[in-house]
Amino acid sequence: MKLALLVVCLALCAGVPAALAQEKVDLRNTHERVICVVPMIGAGTMEDPRRPMYAPKPGDKADANGIIAFTYQLSDDGKSAIVEFVARDRAALEPILKDKDARFDVKVFERGKGHRDLMRREFQKHKRDFDPDQFGIQVP
Repeated sequence: MKLALLVVCLALCAGVPAALAQEKVDLRNTHERVICVVPMIGAGTMEDPRRPMYAPKPGDKADANGIIAFTYQLSDDGKSAIVEFVARDRAALEPILKDKDARFDVKVFERGKGHRDLMRREFQKHKRDFDPDQFGIQVP
């Protein structure tokens, strides 16, 4: 009995250093994320501010099941933006992922699921100095 208790205690103690040594996840790699090029929308008024398509209006009540954060860089021509949308659930990003409207040239890449050079080349068509390594939003 004492030997079994000693073995269990030693096993637990042996795992503690490994658990403490784990690196923390970069907060730019948490949740569900897409990076895309979308057109800018909005009239530029207080009621309808300029923003990337799919971005919630400032002041809209946050939906825990919807887009919880986003960041963007305006394209060189000002007509579109490179945007990263963050959601807790992939279902919130489905409208963006399934956008096939020919009027808008929406390009979508899922974070961590694509060829980095292809993404960089596509986004640099819209913003010459775009660097995906410096782009993203940290969401705890």
